[in-house]
Amino acid sequence: MSGKFELYKDKGGEFRFRLKAGNGQNILASEGYKQKASATNGIESVMKNAADDSNYERKETKAGKHMFNLLAANKQVIGTSESYESTAARDNGIESVKSNAPDAKVDDQTA
Repeated sequence: MSGKFELYKDKGGEFRFRLKAGNGQNILASEGYKQKASATNGIESVMKNAADDSNYERKETKAGKHMFNLLAANKQVIGTSESYESTAARDNGIESVKSNAPDAKVDDQTA
């Protein structure tokens, strides 16, 4: 089973998306967007930029956990991962985004 993007509206009325792996686990989440079209553009940017390893910003949280941001060509953050216990788990998350994002279908939950 391949991954999918879920496009949804949050409690504050903003549009967001999350990329889920084939097993249903969240692997990347967006910021909030005021316009649905902006969120859709964000999804397209993730699909376009996910394959390039240089677009991943690997970070450590203040709590000592590991996470990553996916950056667009202009170096804007287009998606953020969850926190992982180890660098190996974080790197597996990156590989999951690389393999799932380019062909993922969009599940529009706002309609």
